[in-house]
Amino acid sequence: MLLASCSENIAKEKKPNIVIIYTDDQGYGDVSALNPEAKFKTPNMDKLANEGIIFTDGHSSDAVCTPSRYTLLTGRYSWRTSLKKGVLRADGPCLIEKDRMTIASMLKAQGYNTAMVGKWHLQMEFEGNKGEGRDWSKPFTDGPIEKGFDYFFGVPASMNFGVLTFLENDKVLDPPVLYTKKKMDVTPRTYRMTPPYKNEIAKGHVEVAPSFNDELVLETLAGKAVEYINKSAKEAKNGKPFFLYFPLTSPHLPHCTHPDFQGISECGNYGDFMMETDYRVGQVLNALQENGLEENTLVIFSSDNGAETNYAYQRDTYQHYSCMNFKGGKRDIYEGGHRVPFLMRWPGFIKAGSKVNVPVCQSDFMATVADIIGYTLPDNAGVDSYSLYPLIANGSVDSYESERAVIHHSFTGHFAIRQGKWKLNMLRGSGGSLEPKLYEPAEGEALYELYNIDEDPGETTNLYFEYPEVVKRLKANITDIIKNGRSTEGAPQNFVKEDWEQVTWMNF
Repeated sequence: MLLASCSENIAKEKKPNIVIIYTDDQGYGDVSALNPEAKFKTPNMDKLANEGIIFTDGHSSDAVCTPSRYTLLTGRYSWRTSLKKGVLRADGPCLIEKDRMTIASMLKAQGYNTAMVGKWHLQMEFEGNKGEGRDWSKPFTDGPIEKGFDYFFGVPASMNFGVLTFLENDKVLDPPVLYTKKKMDVTPRTYRMTPPYKNEIAKGHVEVAPSFNDELVLETLAGKAVEYINKSAKEAKNGKPFFLYFPLTSPHLPHCTHPDFQGISECGNYGDFMMETDYRVGQVLNALQENGLEENTLVIFSSDNGAETNYAYQRDTYQHYSCMNFKGGKRDIYEGGHRVPFLMRWPGFIKAGSKVNVPVCQSDFMATVADIIGYTLPDNAGVDSYSLYPLIANGSVDSYESERAVIHHSFTGHFAIRQGKWKLNMLRGSGGSLEPKLYEPAEGEALYELYNIDEDPGETTNLYFEYPEVVKRLKANITDIIKNGRSTEGAPQNFVKEDWEQVTWMNF
């Protein structure tokens, strides 16, 4: 495993800057350090992997966007909220509750400067209604600066959802008074959000600012992130560290590659877009280095879910395997839906070239950060978050809850529970997957699949009927985790129980 390059006490006395880089729809195989056969190179992501630690069994909590972002920021599974399936839009009440602690609010209270640059997609509230006249001059509410961030620059949601304009703090920078819709691209199943824009709204249209150019979004976001690091460097060196949450919009559709990167890969426009994404990651890493901050900055890199379904096109056309040998992709309960790149680098502390092979989840970021800064989470915060600090400090699986249960969630709101080598998929009907079912359930019956992930990471052999005692234990575990409102030790917590048709095996 790994050995720390300094003691735990030294690490906690000198609080590090913390940067979380979060890509959108990037599969495990879209990092060339993790996939030697990748049809494009990602030298900056590889740098994080080679100079830090690779969690080979790292997961987003969900197989789609909004739920994973909620879980990352709060250390709490999103299905404990009113969002039982699917994703949110751009405009509406924020999924993060008013008094819910986030990584940002926790760090801000502990003396950190906090900033977010990138895609929010947890909803925020704009004045007025779409197509009925908006007052874009008024501040929007329920956004990042009300959830612990001192500074915010970015976009409200995915670019196929709107509102397509840049936001800063609580202001709309260019009013999105025009309309646009998806325009099919040359590659099958892909599209763009390019001009011309329309003056009148029609079905399928989203709001867009006249100045908005989808090809320039990554460049703009990276420039703002670098600008923030440059401005924060002096205070960081003088004892006031910063937290930067940098959720990128790529490689989520539209695949709107900057002109400078078009045609440079061996994997079509998707490969080009991934290479631009890697370059933008490199801009942030270079800013840390140029400001003398690299040594005492923890960089966390991951993705909100697995690769979009056009991974099949990349596989069949270019022999690029975004999901490696894992089954499924985005939206799926299978491994390809939520096993993602999961990297950390902290040169002053984490030994380069380290690997951890136990299952971990992005819900764990909150407890890990709290542990690093020596903060004890209150009982109602980070209720599904386990600290990874023992793993990055000294490689001790014994002092980490290596047999803890990790819960996964699909686009249709169905569950899987992973504990050790065993994974139980708990589906009703098809569970929304594009993958074929291994057996047909009787009418009204739930579909269960049990896999030994250590021996069968591709989920090819259903062992449900062979290990009834394992199934019984995993069902009991997930039932307790749901009913208690938490998966960590502590007092039971309240959660939203209404409109939850997916929990077919239990009663409240």
